[in-house]
Amino acid sequence: MSEWRRYDSHLIPAFHERFEQRWGKGTAPFLDPEAHEEPVPRAQWINPSTGAALAVVPVWTVDERQQRSFGVFYLPPGGDIWVLRPGYTAYLEPADGEPEHLVTLRNDAFRKAVAHAKDFLFGSQ
Repeated sequence: MSEWRRYDSHLIPAFHERFEQRWGKGTAPFLDPEAHEEPVPRAQWINPSTGAALAVVPVWTVDERQQRSFGVFYLPPGGDIWVLRPGYTAYLEPADGEPEHLVTLRNDAFRKAVAHAKDFLFGSQ
């Protein structure tokens, strides 16, 4: 039986810390739990036995907040951060009054990234 459990509380700060440790300060506005509202949708899992964690979050740059994709980030128990590649998950973040199809495209991209994360954690089912 897998030790992985969903984690539905705030974004784990270690994702932000390890990302910036590896790629530099200011490179992960999308992982900073203090800098903005919670990114939605998102998903997280933790493994209490090992201390490992995995998150699926929207990714953007400081300059372009509407063009996004979903990133899958794994925190191994011994430190570091891995970026898993779920394939093409780009979408436009809908602004107020934007067409409903943008929300559908975002949700489809999210489902694809979550499926990739679950395959990584639990294997193909």
